[in-house]
Amino acid sequence: MVDLRRRLAAEALGTAFLLASVVGSGIMGVRLAGGNLALALLVNTISTGMALVALLLTFGPVSGAHFNPAVTAVTAWLGGLRWREAGAYVVAQTIGAFGGVGIAHLMFGEKVYTVAQNARGGSAQIFSEFVATFGLLAVILGVSRHQASKVPYAVAGYVMSAYWFTASTSFANPAVTVSRTLSDSFAGIRPIDAPGFLLGQVLGMGCAALLFRWLLPPATPIRSPDHSIQ
Repeated sequence: MVDLRRRLAAEALGTAFLLASVVGSGIMGVRLAGGNLALALLVNTISTGMALVALLLTFGPVSGAHFNPAVTAVTAWLGGLRWREAGAYVVAQTIGAFGGVGIAHLMFGEKVYTVAQNARGGSAQIFSEFVATFGLLAVILGVSRHQASKVPYAVAGYVMSAYWFTASTSFANPAVTVSRTLSDSFAGIRPIDAPGFLLGQVLGMGCAALLFRWLLPPATPIRSPDHSIQ
């Protein structure tokens, strides 16, 4: 077992690079797409998916590469991580997420933090986050059970698809959600809309955890996978 300090550093750094990819590619996409938002979203999707594969493969052997409080909470609830360590993971992920947003802004000559104005409210958006988070956890828990080495590719594939089949563009990550409230960019979310996203994510997380506690044989508890996530 890698010591906790190294695992926390991996979680913070990996989450920072994930947010730098999400926000940075969003800014770049908008600047180059000439007003074509579909093209900007496509650029954002491809960049995020490719970054996910690389980051999960890089940091998975160190910390499990959760980069997501929802993944960490479910892993702890299913017995793969101590709750005390899970709390530290969440803190590291949140710090990393805000750091990644600031890094992306600085790379594109923007202010370090700006309050987002991108409206993402309404019941359809909240339900989308429920679906996105449930699906993400289902992919991670299902694939990691018998094909852990394939989790990075399965997660990236799911996230890239969910960018398009959910109305919310699949945040599916509380740390991603709160940090993007300070990005007034294509990737941002208004602070007033964030609680609804968090509610959808928590409900999706809970349902996925309950389902897979039933689906997976109870005699063999789930351990923290070598690769997981967003």
